[in-house]
Amino acid sequence: MSGFLPYGRQTIEDDDIAAVAQALRADFLTTGPTVEAFETAFKAKVGAEHAIAVSNGTATLHLAMMALGVGEGDVCIAPSVTFLATANCARYVGAEVVFADVDPDSGLMTPDTLADALARAGDRRVRAVLPVHLRGDVCDLPALKAMASAAGAVLVEDAPHALGSTATFGNEIHAVGDGAYSAFASFSFHPVKTLATGEGGMLTTNDAALAAKARSLRGHGMVRPAGAEPWVYEMPELGFNYRIPDVLCALGVSQLSKLDRFAERRRALTARYETLLAPLSPLVRLAARPAWSDPALHLLTVLIDFEAAMTTRAAVVESLKAQGIGSQVHYIPVHRQPYYVNRYGLADLPGADAWYGRCLTLPLYPGMEDEDPQRVVEALARALGV
Repeated sequence: MSGFLPYGRQTIEDDDIAAVAQALRADFLTTGPTVEAFETAFKAKVGAEHAIAVSNGTATLHLAMMALGVGEGDVCIAPSVTFLATANCARYVGAEVVFADVDPDSGLMTPDTLADALARAGDRRVRAVLPVHLRGDVCDLPALKAMASAAGAVLVEDAPHALGSTATFGNEIHAVGDGAYSAFASFSFHPVKTLATGEGGMLTTNDAALAAKARSLRGHGMVRPAGAEPWVYEMPELGFNYRIPDVLCALGVSQLSKLDRFAERRRALTARYETLLAPLSPLVRLAARPAWSDPALHLLTVLIDFEAAMTTRAAVVESLKAQGIGSQVHYIPVHRQPYYVNRYGLADLPGADAWYGRCLTLPLYPGMEDEDPQRVVEALARALGV
């Protein structure tokens, strides 16, 4: 048997290591020119006017809320199928969360589930809607933006899974992060993401004022008054230390140059999985893909009818592990987390619960060999007894 296949893994090559070594020998380890170089390259890649690099993906969402002025008395709408940070960012600034249900087959927020969440928000002031491009598939941004705008809110795309993904709306192809439909788009560079810096994140926006606000809040809220002596700074509002070091940005610049190759490899592996999984249908099938979405999938998630297979997810996970295959669950619905149940009670979100009951994430990353998807699918078939 070949080595263990985790569900996700960074791809670090010799030129990435050389870039980091060069940054370590440079004058700046942090707050230096490589940060700006990473931001410049990133915004050009996704087609946005501004990019703000920060310490991690959670920080991007917190800064977005602060830059937008979200606070106490406000409501943010987030899908329940996501990582904790999507909802937590609203609570960091004192806003309340209304959880939207998701499509049970794609895991995505939809116009129907957003309409339901807006209705449950009642007459409270909704300030932000945070669609999550789960796995890398793109939400219906034009429809969600129209609905958010009608409610007096803006979209903040939670897009850590979707770097390299595109979507066709009407006759226009949009790269995730280009800002065509949102006030901000948020990215993460955690090791299992499409682009890795270890820890790190990026906000993109086409609004110069929002970009300036986020940059200030990233560095303790400090600004340098025009015409003042070079050592003078002021803090007109409270910010945070969400800066990212040059060393990590050097890795980011190197990784970004490979994004097209990484995305192409992810698409090729996904196509291979699609072919190999077909004989296991309807017991196992890939998560549904919206017609407009062309994802560079970050997560290869399948939906399994465990009851029909007369087994449990835990048993399947253990069987896969014994065969050298890693897996993961994305995600436990956030509305079921104790903090939110204690605060809001347990919401009735059947789509999120149905997604959670069937989902399992299988290995997908550029370093996989061509034969690895077959190894994974054969192991899954054995685990299910088919």
